[in-house]
Amino acid sequence: MVTLVNLRAYWRFLVVVRQFFPLIVAYTRDRRRYVLFGGRRAVDEETRVRRAEILLDSLLTLGPTFIKLGQLLSTRPDILPKEYIDVLSSLQDDVPPAPWAESKQVLEAELGPVDDAFDDFDRDPISGASLGQVYTARYDGDPVAVKVRRPGIEELVEADLRVLRWSIPIIRRFIGQGRAFSLENLTDEFAKTIRQEMDYSREKRILEEIKGNFAENPTVRIPQPIEARSGPRVLTMEYLPGTKINDVDALDEKGIDRTELATTLQRVYLQMIVDDGVFHADPHPGNLAVTDGGEIIFYDFGMSGTVEPFIQEKIIDFYVAVANQDIDAILDTLIEMGTLSPEADRQVMGDVMELAIADARGEDIEQYRVQQIIEQVESTIYEFPLRLPRDLALVLRVATVVEGVCVTLDPDFDFISVATDYLQEEGYYEETARQLIEEGGKQIQETSRALFEVPPKLNRALDRVENENLAVNVRLEDENDVLDRLARRIVYGLFVAVGALSTSILYAFEPASALPAAVAAVLTVPPLVALYRSFRAKKGIRAKPQFTRQSMRQRRDRER
Repeated sequence: MVTLVNLRAYWRFLVVVRQFFPLIVAYTRDRRRYVLFGGRRAVDEETRVRRAEILLDSLLTLGPTFIKLGQLLSTRPDILPKEYIDVLSSLQDDVPPAPWAESKQVLEAELGPVDDAFDDFDRDPISGASLGQVYTARYDGDPVAVKVRRPGIEELVEADLRVLRWSIPIIRRFIGQGRAFSLENLTDEFAKTIRQEMDYSREKRILEEIKGNFAENPTVRIPQPIEARSGPRVLTMEYLPGTKINDVDALDEKGIDRTELATTLQRVYLQMIVDDGVFHADPHPGNLAVTDGGEIIFYDFGMSGTVEPFIQEKIIDFYVAVANQDIDAILDTLIEMGTLSPEADRQVMGDVMELAIADARGEDIEQYRVQQIIEQVESTIYEFPLRLPRDLALVLRVATVVEGVCVTLDPDFDFISVATDYLQEEGYYEETARQLIEEGGKQIQETSRALFEVPPKLNRALDRVENENLAVNVRLEDENDVLDRLARRIVYGLFVAVGALSTSILYAFEPASALPAAVAAVLTVPPLVALYRSFRAKKGIRAKPQFTRQSMRQRRDRER
């Protein structure tokens, strides 16, 4: 089995390289006009759209694993430009269906003959997923939805995951350092989630758990799974039809309050992440619908995640800090979660957070302010200090997608206000205040103890100074190799000075023969070049800011 997967992976690797080779050449020429040398080329929006369409065709050609990867990439603006995000978004709903004969094989292997297992079964799927199909049927007289996994998908996925791991070192050469980190993180996340999605028994357990968590919430509808007609490769559940959540015209015709709908959606995800610790992790519009009564229906729990109590606590701290616009507390929380490097420039990151908060509140951000902060980032941050631990990858993805859905429903939706109200209602503000009081009490106790302990120690130290019996051990930390670079510059400078002096003396005393002076000058060139290179500043990160609300407003203005 392992040998078969390896052989398939080698073959798939060749197929993938052949499929992506034109795009690789194009990206390489963007970095160097003549591949190996030359300056960068300016790539306009039309060119990026055309390349994104080529990428889309390649993903569709390569099959289910890469279709699923494309769906995940369509929610990651930290990896792909906006034009690619827009084009790949079509993968969320427009996935080629698998032939009925393939789905029938899986159904009958799990449940027996289709006509015996169900009262009636519609052979045309209502939706095509990258790993399976969803059909409608009737069981015990009630309408049901039947999710069927594609046959042979396990071997194909495992082979493709190996291909992706082999491809990362190659891809890293064509993208920036910050995106390279995000891409590696995405690959780890993708391998874990796609294996989980193929296990329909796990999806059933998650569905039942989340359904139980919202049993008392009348604004949420989650389908009931049917145990007798479900298995590792087939999941049968209650059929709940509804209007797609991003079909704003249909929602308006039904008289549904879209602002209230967006509020409900965010509060539901806050409960999943902050309170319950288990959440639906694929909230794109294809998996969210609305009943005529305004209830939100959740579909497809294959992609789901869990949150550890420590991360839940830090997420609460983060929301409270954002609501209070306490920049220092925001940065401290990000550092404690492992998302922000402790060595990051707090002033620059604080300015970035202020912009993010202003954007989340829907405020207009002046372009000169954006440019000013980008220049700060470029001049002070050589390696992007934000990191995304694996546990937070799905949380961030969910937050990003939910934001897009809420802004579609209400362009002026205030995320911070809704989160603040939720945290206050659940008592998290009081809990945070109590923690601060406890920490303050501990600090007072430590200060009081120090008032009694420090004077005697200080007196003993002063006595030793007076008796000239004080030794001081100094340990110098130089994690950034500042002293090493300084020493090298001094050595290079000495070589250059000696070389220049030698050249001048030889030329002055032997003007008839310039050969010795020329040799001395040539020998001076290497240390001079090394000295020059040691003073060159590292290049900063150049990024085009993407602010969701302003971009949507500008797009609507252009359409009008």
